[in-house]
Amino acid sequence: MPENFAGELNQDVRTQMVDLLNKNLANMLALTLAVKQAHWNLKGPGFIGVHELLDEAADRLREGADLMAERAVILGGFARGTVEVTAEKAQMDAYPVEISDIKQHVEELKSRYIFVGGEIRKAMEEAGDAGDEDTADLFTEVSRTIDKDAWFIGANA
Repeated sequence: MPENFAGELNQDVRTQMVDLLNKNLANMLALTLAVKQAHWNLKGPGFIGVHELLDEAADRLREGADLMAERAVILGGFARGTVEVTAEKAQMDAYPVEISDIKQHVEELKSRYIFVGGEIRKAMEEAGDAGDEDTADLFTEVSRTIDKDAWFIGANA
């Protein structure tokens, strides 16, 4: 592992946290791509509002992914965020690429947001149990944003 900037955390905890961050990074990147897929293809009543909301939601997902990737490097690891790694490691269901109905996109996105949010909360607990409160706090911050966007998107159903 490269240089560590995470203070007193032992090597085992740092390695565990890097793996946990990368696992959730894959889900965040996959969700970002799903949001963009919907953004590009949705049609129907309320189009412009949902279209713009999804663009903003994708930006927030990228910010959360960036926090995770940077934390992995801070801990002395590598961020693993390529499309190839994301395709292999993301745990959420593949997003359908041939739908256009807004309501269907909203339902598809909402279910994936709920899944990713649940995984983030599990990671938050695991990081706290491992004694890495900074990583746990990062996951808490990301969780709040995911829950809020899930609510915003779901309100369009």
